[in-house]
Amino acid sequence: MKDKYIVYYISKTKKKMTDFIEKELKEKGLFDLVPSYGNILTVLYDNHGKLSMKDIVRLTGKDKSTITVLVNKLSKLGYIKKEKSEEDRRVTYVKITKKSKDIEDKFNEISRDVYSTAYNNFSSEEKEVFLNLLKKLNNNFNLE
Repeated sequence: MKDKYIVYYISKTKKKMTDFIEKELKEKGLFDLVPSYGNILTVLYDNHGKLSMKDIVRLTGKDKSTITVLVNKLSKLGYIKKEKSEEDRRVTYVKITKKSKDIEDKFNEISRDVYSTAYNNFSSEEKEVFLNLLKKLNNNFNLE
């Protein structure tokens, strides 16, 4: 078995997916967005447009410093705004803005295109097995 190619193909696939998303964003006129913003917008759209920074970190699986940088960039672009909790000033909430609401349909269309392309010719069983194998591979790299 040529198992040494597994990591190669994962890397190659990630690059192709990123290129695909960049192309879709441009085609939809979303020139100021990049694929790395997608996880944050997705979790916000899926959670009524408002989450704490801590929840975004948890739901995206990204580290706090990465989320902070991405949130600051999205805030500068006007897609989200940050606000301190009135109950606990240590908590910062991130909320979508009208600009984010205005692109939600385009964003969801891109997501659907990504998923339908990614899973083209996969049966339900194959998707389930593939997901379980990816989780297993991912867990092998837990450094704790």
